Amino acid sequence: MSQNIAIDFYDDSFNFRLDPELKIELQDSLSQQSIQYFYQKLASANDQSIVQSLIAYKTRHQLNDWLYYQLIRKTAEAISPKKANYNRYTLYKWFFMSKSGYDARLAIGNNQLIFYVRTSEEITDIPYFMVDDHKYMCLNYHDYGKLFNRDRPYVPIALHIPEAREQFSYKVTKMPDFKPEAYHDKHVAFNFNHKAYHFNIKVADEVSNIFANYPVVGFEDYFNIPMSRETYNSLIPALKENVKMMPVKKGVDYLMQFTRYAFIYEDDETYFGQEKRFSPEQTLLNNQSDCDDRAALFFYLVKEIYNLPMIAVLYPTHITMAVQFDKPVGKPITYNGKQYTVYEPTPQKENLKLGDLATHLRTQKFEVVYAYNPKSD
Repeated sequence: MSQNIAIDFYDDSFNFRLDPELKIELQDSLSQQSIQYFYQKLASANDQSIVQSLIAYKTRHQLNDWLYYQLIRKTAEAISPKKANYNRYTLYKWFFMSKSGYDARLAIGNNQLIFYVRTSEEITDIPYFMVDDHKYMCLNYHDYGKLFNRDRPYVPIALHIPEAREQFSYKVTKMPDFKPEAYHDKHVAFNFNHKAYHFNIKVADEVSNIFANYPVVGFEDYFNIPMSRETYNSLIPALKENVKMMPVKKGVDYLMQFTRYAFIYEDDETYFGQEKRFSPEQTLLNNQSDCDDRAALFFYLVKEIYNLPMIAVLYPTHITMAVQFDKPVGKPITYNGKQYTVYEPTPQKENLKLGDLATHLRTQKFEVVYAYNPKSD
């Protein structure tokens, strides 16, 4: 007998009908044959109703690929819980991704089922393999971690799905809305020019879930992750109001001081044991953040309020920001013939003012890892 399944998904629910023939058992151990059998059984069942419902939901809610994958994860979990049978759960994810048009692949080895998807984007912290000059990133690496065998290659499963042709994008260009009850108030404060400023920001724990397994993407994609509407509206208008009577340089200085002192500093290696980049909304949500997180938040605030040209400047152990004005302040950083004023959004041992670069960085080599120009972006 068919079941009607409803999955809570941010501010809405995803509904689909689960027919009994869609609940396929995974035969024996992992092998080319067992996976082929699973696929053929599922493909011959009435799978299209779920796939069509997934795609329709994606279109209606304008889900980017990363959020769509979160929906597919929840759908697979509803059909075959991850804890009950991890391999079966993974096969459902792969099947729905492939039937949705993504070029997703499987590989096996060490009694593990590895799930890959094709992308051309810069991802630095998860394994990948190359096929015909195409890069396939591991989507379920976080489930294995140290158990992932980097020494011996996994054996790809030879299974062609005609509709699985599209690349997957890790770009998060739009955050979902959440139900009002998902938000709670977070109080942050800092001092600027001997005056205390206080904010009650609406934040949602769901944001952490969205990015729990999000990889380290390229700086341009990372810096341009937006905020959800409720969080945005609880902070950006208040900041705009506070700086509206200030000269632009002072207003950007205000945003720098907010980013630097409204949050506790904690290094990722100490807190997480690995590199972990927070989106601007995650930095607002969490109590601790490091220089990557603050650089991204500062960039976002300046872009939203002033939309000025900026560069992200990467040193061997630090990242900072610089903003372009008609007349720079302090010792500027020159990039592509233009001068940028340093704004340090992370607390330092020195009390750095507008245009100051930390002493220990002045003789170090740096790389401009992202340049934002409002006229061309």
